[in-house]
Amino acid sequence: MGYTKEDIIRRVKEENIKFIRMQFTDIFGQMKNVTITESQIGKALDNQIMIDGSSIEGFVRINESDQYLRPDLDSFVVFPWHQEPGKVARLICDVYNPDGTPFVGDPRGVLKRVLDRAKDMGFDTFNVGPEAEFFLFQTDEEGKPTTKTNDEAGYFDLGPLDHGESTRREICLALEEMGFEIEASHHEVAEGQHEIDFKYQDALHCADSVMTFKLAVKLLAQKDGLHATFMPKPIFGVAGSGMHINMSLFKNGKNVFFDEKGDKKLSKTAYSFIAGILRHMKGMSAITNPLVNSYKRLVPGYEAPCYMAWSASNRSALIRIPASRGQSTRVELRCPDPSCNPYLALAVCLAAGLDGIEKGLTPPPEITENIFEMSPASRRRRGIDALPGSLEEALVSLKKDKYIMGVLGAHVCGQYIEGKEREWNEYRTRVSSWERDKYIINY
Repeated sequence: MGYTKEDIIRRVKEENIKFIRMQFTDIFGQMKNVTITESQIGKALDNQIMIDGSSIEGFVRINESDQYLRPDLDSFVVFPWHQEPGKVARLICDVYNPDGTPFVGDPRGVLKRVLDRAKDMGFDTFNVGPEAEFFLFQTDEEGKPTTKTNDEAGYFDLGPLDHGESTRREICLALEEMGFEIEASHHEVAEGQHEIDFKYQDALHCADSVMTFKLAVKLLAQKDGLHATFMPKPIFGVAGSGMHINMSLFKNGKNVFFDEKGDKKLSKTAYSFIAGILRHMKGMSAITNPLVNSYKRLVPGYEAPCYMAWSASNRSALIRIPASRGQSTRVELRCPDPSCNPYLALAVCLAAGLDGIEKGLTPPPEITENIFEMSPASRRRRGIDALPGSLEEALVSLKKDKYIMGVLGAHVCGQYIEGKEREWNEYRTRVSSWERDKYIINY
């Protein structure tokens, strides 16, 4: 968009914008914000809005708490769902230290550093197209979410079976008003499950868009008396929600994954990028699939991949190469889910691919058969490894992958692993309803 400070100040005045949300994201992917009134917009645009970083999980200690928000001027947008008594706008911010240096624990900064490394290697753009799925559930008389959908629709169905269609339409219209280019929206496999696809963007603004998308979906669902969740596997026995990530690298405006003369019209760069992701995927999974619940989605039988292989067409593989070629050539990673922090997830995806390119890695042969139907012995013979089976296994793999740890940095890794190990221990020691139902009578 190319906004200047003057542009934003003028819009705030002319459009009756009363509040501006200064948004940022914590290490675990939760959106945070400080809301200012219109009178403070000049101060905000001069990077003078301060936050207490010690109050944000994973940020800083109490004795070093002062931090500053530096808004990305191009992120200025007016929320279409807030109109009266005055409009509300937002600015997405980077987090800085008082001495003017970027805060090492800011997830947006982590992604920026990897993008800078890609530029140093000659790649000017890393384009990303996410496919985020979510569930719409009814709420009870107290407004709390249930797992009821009042929805009998399946893949690509429409009303009257699809009871979430009107909410999905509202979300699409609101997002388009905010500058999104919506490519498709449809009902997904499970009852109450939906997907809205927006056009690919450069990675930084794509991560910004994922955060905005999740906010819009939740707020507009709530407005309709529904609860939207990006929890990966909210219901036993049905498909979970993924966020497939489509990726392509560009140099001088040309897609470097495409090679007219290459095998499957893929370049050596594309194959090395695939190999890099496969090499680091186990450790990366703690970032791309960050919840205890994430690993209940990554099981055979529900379309989500759980084995590490690639294919040009096989949807049981971890990495798929969609049919489009030329400028649209891309690598689709199918395991991430929408609970991930998009800044960290895209950072590790790009970094892993760049490592493969730098080292000239070659991926194993393509797997065209249905991997779910292979026996364990057959998978072993083909060299097909499995993704971690739990958050605990993923964290062990992350700690072993010194390269990915280095990409995230000591601060982010230390805080992230500590928080996730605490989450795992809470789960591990909690007695579930399944255990009571299974054991309390017989034993």
